[in-house]
Amino acid sequence: MMSISILSTDKAPAAIGPYSQAVKAGPFLFASGQIPLRPDGSLVEGSIEEQTEQVLANIKGLLEEAGASVTNIVKTTVFLGDMNDFAKMNEVYSTVFGEHKPARSTVEVARLPRDVKVEIEFVAYLGS
Repeated sequence: MMSISILSTDKAPAAIGPYSQAVKAGPFLFASGQIPLRPDGSLVEGSIEEQTEQVLANIKGLLEEAGASVTNIVKTTVFLGDMNDFAKMNEVYSTVFGEHKPARSTVEVARLPRDVKVEIEFVAYLGS
């Protein structure tokens, strides 16, 4: 029988609704979308670069809690409020992932929570 457990950490902002920061199901970690909230819940306002940096810091915090790193990520989905921010977001994203290139989808959406510029969710493989 596959085990399912909830991951919770103070290294990323707490869930602000009826969901979990991440769920481990078997060897996979499924993370809820991360927006540019600091772990204390305060919002990073500012450029797409600053917001992307915070989102990726939150992702690293979730992975650290799971005993993993960005190299465990197999898929990300990036939601942008404006596709014109793609190149700048991608520049910050690539500094974190380096040579590790998980599968990725990037979509422009009409609106994101707290009217932020970016949200990123991921799936990571943690092994058996």
